[in-house]
Amino acid sequence: MAMSKQQRAAVVAILAAGLLGGAAILFAGKGGNTSGEAAHGHAEHGDEHGHEHDKDGKKAEDKAEDKAGQKAAAHAGASAPAAQPQAEGKPHVIALTPAQIEQAGIGMATAAAAALRSSVDFPGEIRFNDDRTAHVVPRVAGVAQAVPANLGQAVRKGEVLALIASTSVAEQRSELLAAQKREALARATYAREKTLWQEKISAEQDYQQARAALEEAQIAVQNARQKLTAIGAAERGGTGGALNQFVLRAPFDGIVVEKHLSLGEAVKEDASVFTVSDLSSVWAEFVVSARDLDRVRVGEAVTVHSSASDTQAEGKVSYVGALLGEQTRTAKARVTLANPGTAWRPGLFVTVSVLGAPVQAPVTVAADAVQQVDGQSVVFVAMPDGFAVQPVQTGRTDGKLVEVTQGLQAGARYAAANSFILKSELGKASAGHEH
Repeated sequence: MAMSKQQRAAVVAILAAGLLGGAAILFAGKGGNTSGEAAHGHAEHGDEHGHEHDKDGKKAEDKAEDKAGQKAAAHAGASAPAAQPQAEGKPHVIALTPAQIEQAGIGMATAAAAALRSSVDFPGEIRFNDDRTAHVVPRVAGVAQAVPANLGQAVRKGEVLALIASTSVAEQRSELLAAQKREALARATYAREKTLWQEKISAEQDYQQARAALEEAQIAVQNARQKLTAIGAAERGGTGGALNQFVLRAPFDGIVVEKHLSLGEAVKEDASVFTVSDLSSVWAEFVVSARDLDRVRVGEAVTVHSSASDTQAEGKVSYVGALLGEQTRTAKARVTLANPGTAWRPGLFVTVSVLGAPVQAPVTVAADAVQQVDGQSVVFVAMPDGFAVQPVQTGRTDGKLVEVTQGLQAGARYAAANSFILKSELGKASAGHEH
């Protein structure tokens, strides 16, 4: 038989109350009393709707269904376990056991006073040490007969770089040989005239003339030798007595970094055919603006590091330019670095950190211990059951230590190494509370 609108509304209300009662039984282990009271409230509410007379039956039915759905949703939300909110004024604690801390490799340290040296960073570049770099020129014109040295080759002082056939060398050696012959003749004449003069056979004038000729011959020999020495040529010729052979040698121990000579090539006396550099020491050059000149002085301690190779070295400022460039209005400065393993290669971009005077800070922590959480600096302080997230305010830093001006006391134990693991755990906990 057909049901009236009031009866249909009553049936809907009763069904909703039954569903809510079943949900209350399912969650009775956690909140039985609360669920029973909620179900009783829903039943009474359903009875009221059952006896209610609404002229517009459709509206009454819709209202009953909407209210029943809202009550069920509210009951389900009250039955679900809620995340415990962080207490006002208390830091969030990340629970970790000692075994978990050791397994994660979290290193501990104690906040303490320390001397900090602030620094000013400048971009720089590794360059050859000009004091240990030579542009080798032959100093005589000629033709390359042999070029045994190769680019990148390590050479010792005096090692042969190239053999050059030169007519000017041949002429100078010939001049020396002729001067030596004349000297030998003048020496013999002088000895004979001296004997004759001592025996009263010849006049003293002949003896004096012979002595002057000998001295002139000796001067001519010395002059010819000095000419050969000036160009770095030996007095004697090369293989087979060749007078025109000139041997180009390395000026010191180093590396051939440039080569501009090949076999059979004609060269001029002032052509730079080789560049040899001693890479056991290099320069780290950087530019200093006018406002930073008072912080960069000769003798200041610096740290040079490269992000490309993670190489770091310490040194001192060896030069600061006395003049500013007309275009850039900056001064050049450099640091001389020892380079035993050739780790610092010319052309490498580096950062030069000029260190200031040490300043005592009352509370410092390791730089790796400070993490950023929600835009705020925090340190993870050790607790009996894990670590507490402690917001801090930081001050000066030297790259290794950071000054804590507020939020942490000296003597506090904190996570110094691998603190990012704790930050990750904190992020996971925050994500869980949001869901």
